[in-house]
Amino acid sequence: MLPERGRDGRASGLARVLGHRTAWTPVGDGEFFCPGCGGDRNYQRLTGRRRFTVLGVPVLPRGGTGPVVECAACRRHFGTDALDHPTTTRFSAMLRDAVHTVALAVLSASGPCARTSLETAAVAVRAAGFPDCTREQLAALVDALAADTGRVHGEPCTPGLAIELHEALDPLAPHLAAAGRESILLQGARIALADGPYTSAEREVLATVGTALTLHADDVTRLLAAARTPS
Repeated sequence: MLPERGRDGRASGLARVLGHRTAWTPVGDGEFFCPGCGGDRNYQRLTGRRRFTVLGVPVLPRGGTGPVVECAACRRHFGTDALDHPTTTRFSAMLRDAVHTVALAVLSASGPCARTSLETAAVAVRAAGFPDCTREQLAALVDALAADTGRVHGEPCTPGLAIELHEALDPLAPHLAAAGRESILLQGARIALADGPYTSAEREVLATVGTALTLHADDVTRLLAAARTPS
């Protein structure tokens, strides 16, 4: 046992003498969602140069390291993939725009917009972050979209409409739990059902919404059926 302690003592002493140190250099900054703080914070993007040290004095270069992201609040370092997560402000805007786009897509597929469909859509859009949204505004937007694209009310999901849905939903889907993605589809389904059973065009639009939200086809079928059941 004594030799073991001797070796441990020598190793501990050597560790106090020899080591390495990293010198960080800022190369950018911005705002991100800090995984450590759990909220939006400022950050610095850093790259580092490692050096071998003797008694704490840098003597030999050991190469580069990083880049990393340093939170200005907690000072913790994270991989640059932390920047892929949207800030709270950006996430709220993405969610708001996604609900608005789905509502317009379903209304466009519904044929002449019924008052009940417009009101159901307006309630969903207001709750998502457009507090001043009205039935009249949505109706005008649907008519303007039809005039701008040549889309006919009640027409199945056109390539242009599918692109619009994917542009709004694809960036959002990875940051939503399954319940959140299902909630967006259910909101669209309830808009479609507000004036009666699903039309084939509405089903096609909702299937596209499900695909963009990375929901399995069986789950889309289940959710469309569930939306018909009064809560």
